[in-house]
Amino acid sequence: MYLRTTERRNKDGSVVRYLALAHNQRVGATTKANVLLNLGREDRLDPDGLRRLVRSINRYLGEPGTDAGTDAAESAGAGTAAEGLRLIASRPAGAAWLLNGLWKALDVEAALRKVLGGRRFTTDVERVLFALVANRAIDPSSKLAAAEWVGHDVAIPGLDALSEDQAYRAMDLLIEADTDAKVQEAVFFAVADLLNLEVDLLFFDTTSTYFERDTEDPDPAEGTDSSTDSSVDGSDAVASPGGPGGFRRYGHSKDHRRDLPQIVIGLAVTREGIPVRCWCWPGNTNDQAILPQVKDDLRGWRLGRVVTVVDRGFSSRDNLAYLQRAGGHYIAGERMRDGSPHAAQALSRQGRYQQVRDNLRVKEVRIDSTPGVRWIICHNPDEAERDQAAREAAIARISAELDRIASARTRAREAARTRRAATTTSKAAWRHAARAAEREEAAHVKAECALREPPALGRWLRQTPSGRLQLDRTKIAAEAKLDGKYLLSTSDPDLSAEDVALGYKNLLEAERGFRDLKSTIELRPVFHRLELRIRAHVLLCWLALLLIRVAERRTGRTWRTISRELGRLHTITLTGPAGTVVQTTELTTTQAGILRACGVTPPPRITTLDPA
Repeated sequence: MYLRTTERRNKDGSVVRYLALAHNQRVGATTKANVLLNLGREDRLDPDGLRRLVRSINRYLGEPGTDAGTDAAESAGAGTAAEGLRLIASRPAGAAWLLNGLWKALDVEAALRKVLGGRRFTTDVERVLFALVANRAIDPSSKLAAAEWVGHDVAIPGLDALSEDQAYRAMDLLIEADTDAKVQEAVFFAVADLLNLEVDLLFFDTTSTYFERDTEDPDPAEGTDSSTDSSVDGSDAVASPGGPGGFRRYGHSKDHRRDLPQIVIGLAVTREGIPVRCWCWPGNTNDQAILPQVKDDLRGWRLGRVVTVVDRGFSSRDNLAYLQRAGGHYIAGERMRDGSPHAAQALSRQGRYQQVRDNLRVKEVRIDSTPGVRWIICHNPDEAERDQAAREAAIARISAELDRIASARTRAREAARTRRAATTTSKAAWRHAARAAEREEAAHVKAECALREPPALGRWLRQTPSGRLQLDRTKIAAEAKLDGKYLLSTSDPDLSAEDVALGYKNLLEAERGFRDLKSTIELRPVFHRLELRIRAHVLLCWLALLLIRVAERRTGRTWRTISRELGRLHTITLTGPAGTVVQTTELTTTQAGILRACGVTPPPRITTLDPA
């Protein structure tokens, strides 16, 4: 580090000299001078300020400095070295800096400011919302903990502190501005333009998230207004405009928690895994009733020709017909084991499979009773081997248990006959022998019930008219024909069978989005009670997922790796008699590579300089 002097010649021939604090950095085979701080023109420089800075550095080093001489030495000897530079704060800054760069590069900031309108607030609502989104991505916590996190544990660009009330007010404004999904629409189109997203295939799926409470929300007809109750953490003690009860309800739980109330969350993503839009419904909403609303909502965005990809839970004929409205098309998974006549006809058609990949073969068939619908049978040889091995293991276990039960029943009957033959003169002995036989038979029946109860075993059993269990050989033979197979239908006449199969496999991107929402972003526990606050919480998680997906796509790394690496980049605060300086630690090669891949400018080495 050194003082660098540069000269500039004016038109009148005079020369002006400028001073700057700089240091040399090697870049490849050359050395580049990086300016840390411009000190200004030499003739307007404050020499006393430079002397104070030199004295401060010398005190910190315990050595006499230039022009400080004996005074600095005496100060150090007198025990006043503590008056030198002191490190008073250090906060992780790298992950938040990356998210902020993506937030602005994707025009999320501009989109939010546009939909929030021209109203003025005492706090920057956009910065507060970014802080809440960054909290979900970096260190998920409640809004109260997030406010403390912003003030003490992380460096958020443009925001030094945050209160809990500001967080809740920003959430209310966000959901107020997101009427008819205006926020999501503005954000998506800004992202789509910058990333050149392809939305010809749109993948949709639903999940559920539960709430740790004893009862569900009552209906308004029961005389309860959820907007007047107090919340678990006291955060939602405000009236909800149009927030009726009945949002957190019991329903089919995809988390296997039917004992807790829940909400249903829908997510649409592109083939690259970029989330397009999210929805929230009451917890007792049926999947079959959701798809028409999703279709109508996305139609208003004018996305052009879109093929919607859904799984078997949405493949009713009415839903699929609705997806074809306004020129739309679909790719849907079909149920194969529920006795569907269309599935039976498709599987009975002859044809030759086409090899798509090492683990995927496809065969297209047509059914005369479904004009305009194409059927594609997909076969995975590896999955077929796994299905066969699992079935054979289950059948072997069932057979061994049935043989054991039969042998035990035979032995019990022989023992009962022996006891009856030995007790021909006593009625009490007869009754005792009969009760023992009944107990043994009950034990055998209980063992059979225990064998039939697990679905993985019970599906291969049938009950005879006498009440005994046997292997269902017909069911086993029928299942063997379905090993490694799944059935797809599509209304698109142009997509090849290969594209249909590979497109359906990309539905895993929606499932991956739900997995990251529940693990990385920690969608739950949800500490809110009002419907609007719950919706705002889900929307914040959706924005966090959007930034994470863009970072992963650009770097080719997982978000866990990116966050851990950039978390080592800190902002430190030094103070001393000469003033206070805030600077960042030096970038490593890996950190610089992540920022460069994401198109984010590295943070300045010195962010704040406040002379005394």
